[in-house]
Amino acid sequence: MNDFRVWALDGIPEVSEGDDLAKLIAAAAGPDDLADGDILLVTSKIASKAEGRLLRADDREAAIDAETVRVVARRGRTRIVQNRLGLVMAAAGVDASNTAPGTVLLLPEDPDATARRIREGLREALGVEVGVVLTDTFGRPWRNGQTDVAIGAAGLRVLEDLRGARDTHGNELEVTAAAVADELAGAGDLAKGKAFGRPVAVVRGLGHLVDPQDDSGTGPLVRDAAMDMFRLGTSEAIREAVTLRRTVREFTDEPVDGDSVRRAVAAAVTAPAPHHTTPWRFVLLESARARTRLLDAMLEAWRADLRADGLSEERIARRTARGDVLRRAPYLVVPCLVADGAHAYPDARRAAAEREMFVVAAGAGVQNLLVALAAEQLGSAWVSSTMFCRDVVREALGLPADWDPMGAVAVGRAAAPPRERPARDVGAFIEVR
Repeated sequence: MNDFRVWALDGIPEVSEGDDLAKLIAAAAGPDDLADGDILLVTSKIASKAEGRLLRADDREAAIDAETVRVVARRGRTRIVQNRLGLVMAAAGVDASNTAPGTVLLLPEDPDATARRIREGLREALGVEVGVVLTDTFGRPWRNGQTDVAIGAAGLRVLEDLRGARDTHGNELEVTAAAVADELAGAGDLAKGKAFGRPVAVVRGLGHLVDPQDDSGTGPLVRDAAMDMFRLGTSEAIREAVTLRRTVREFTDEPVDGDSVRRAVAAAVTAPAPHHTTPWRFVLLESARARTRLLDAMLEAWRADLRADGLSEERIARRTARGDVLRRAPYLVVPCLVADGAHAYPDARRAAAEREMFVVAAGAGVQNLLVALAAEQLGSAWVSSTMFCRDVVREALGLPADWDPMGAVAVGRAAAPPRERPARDVGAFIEVR
């Protein structure tokens, strides 16, 4: 167990643009305040002031926009965003506290570089080898209140990898990596306080974390996007899933988890439908035998249609030899329309409109399915072919006579990233009256 002390430094004056933070800290430190192996916790706001990252308050929204790479969540005027430093935080770190009225502060341009300059300046001024953590205040998902975390670091390990160690019961730790830079930042915040004008704290007793050769900064603390299960806010997740929903025609051989598809179906059946009905049914073809039986029967029906169109056997062979996305997929879903709640009308016009309402509902259900599959990181392609041979499909799958197949959805892991989607002018699809 490591015993340590943490205290705040007194005597650091109000910081202005151009000030040398290392010299200000060195001047405020008493004879016993800094030693080799100590760790300094420096509030990022004073670094922002020294670097001239001050703006008039009427520029706040524009400043947030400029610092934002991606909006993660939004509620009213409040935005949680990923900023250009890779940090996910409120308002991109643009802050109106601890600065003069009518002004706001941006985060330092490069917090890791700022931490390195402070560390090197203290080595030059006092001859000490210390670690430096630049801190800022974050809110956290699922937890009330804020705490300080590390946004910049120099000369210390920000993660302490405990994998391979054993706990008190002898169990081997397999995934544990302690975010010690964040833990240090929180400890320093307790000593500095939010409103007492003491922006620097010192931790002593954890010298094993200080590593003069470590120049990785806080990069190891930022979770890779591919590993982040909570990357998106609610509305942004929906929007992102819609954007990610692309037609995929080439799949890997990796099996599809049926539970993922069932979760997508659960989203599909929330679509709107006429008369409070539930007109969707989804046939999941999880066995290769079922997929082959269906696709072989459909192929024979296609060949019969081409013969009826007068095509020669040679042309039919060429047409049907083309690659079929449904055969290349490791999983198929056949969405069906069951209009058992439709109203009966004596005239053809209203009967046709009634049918169209149910067809639209089926399309909404399939769209929900495709978006939900994208959210499950599954590629898909909605192919219309079953609609051209519904009787054949019903027979091959043993479906009731009132189930109308509405195409088929190929599902699987995409073999390659989809091509860039061409930009579309939304205005071209809108008419305002």
